[in-house]
Amino acid sequence: MTRIHTSLVLAAVLLAAACSKKEGAASAAAEPAAGAPQDPMQIDLDDNLRKRVRLGEPQWANVGATLTVAARVEVDETRVTRVGSPVMGRIATLHVREGERVRKGQVLATLNSVGLSDAQLDFLKALSQRMVAERAVQRAEQLLKADVIGSAELQRREAELSQATAELAAARDELELLGMHEEAIANLESTRNILSVSRIVSSSDGTVLDRHVTIGQVIQPAETVFEIADLSHVWLVADVPEQIAGSVVVGMSVDAQVAALPNEHFPGILTFVSATVNPETRTVRARMEIENPARQLKPAMLATMVLKNQTERRQVVPLAAVVREENAEHLFVRVDDDTFVLRPVMLGPEYGSSRVLLEGLREGDQIVIDGAFHLNNERRRRAVRGSDGD
Repeated sequence: MTRIHTSLVLAAVLLAAACSKKEGAASAAAEPAAGAPQDPMQIDLDDNLRKRVRLGEPQWANVGATLTVAARVEVDETRVTRVGSPVMGRIATLHVREGERVRKGQVLATLNSVGLSDAQLDFLKALSQRMVAERAVQRAEQLLKADVIGSAELQRREAELSQATAELAAARDELELLGMHEEAIANLESTRNILSVSRIVSSSDGTVLDRHVTIGQVIQPAETVFEIADLSHVWLVADVPEQIAGSVVVGMSVDAQVAALPNEHFPGILTFVSATVNPETRTVRARMEIENPARQLKPAMLATMVLKNQTERRQVVPLAAVVREENAEHLFVRVDDDTFVLRPVMLGPEYGSSRVLLEGLREGDQIVIDGAFHLNNERRRRAVRGSDGD
């Protein structure tokens, strides 16, 4: 009986020891849980932070889907004039340079031309023949009155006068086509002095974009000597990627901004969308037209073109609320009175000073709409401080 009692006492002692060991282990396991660090994406506001942040909710707004593409300023090709010489010759003087504004009829250059001399000589010959024909008609009229010749002879001489008059008119037109103005032709007619100097004149108002000749250069009538453009009206041209070109159509609203004029916006519509794709760049050419009376916009300036589709009702959040963290976009969402968590969200394109909210928030969620940058800096600082304390 004593042996049985001893065995029972020993079993009780062992059971008590085992329970004590389990309780110690459980207590040891529970201690880290009680002292577990706070979520690094979470932060509690103190008095200082509370003054620096402003709370709000996503707002509903009429937002248009937008496409942003790179663009550039180009000359309006319908307002470009290519000026050449009407005759072959050697450039004697140049009167304008690139960038200068010129008027229609203004002399751009002069050249010495053998062809012009030949045309002047033909004009003088035609002028002399007409004078001879006029005198012949006058003489025939006198002889007809004296009954010396018949009317047939007078008619023949009048036909010769008509032919000489037509040849003189053709010679005069030839001189005008070769660049001689009326005063010069009148001077040639009165003095009979042949001048081999031809003028190259502007055929329109505009700005000289390029000059292709130098003094002493021999040029042909088919060559372009000057390029002149009216820059009071320019094109803004974009090469739209093929993947999004299907949604780009004529009449689409555009808001453009030029890098050189950061405070200026140029609203308008697309006036042209190419019917073909550039096989080398896989892009489609699109353009809008801009009035440029002050000539602020210059060809080849870089720009950005924002293409806008029809508007739709969407939720937006301020740009100041967005936090960029680990290559993702986040918002500080309120989870308690003074507790906020940095939650990842999906955002769409910019719309003014806001971003379109695609997903990531629930209805009624409050967010930090101003001061998110300072709040995130404090969250990071506390996270670093907490890891150093460990």
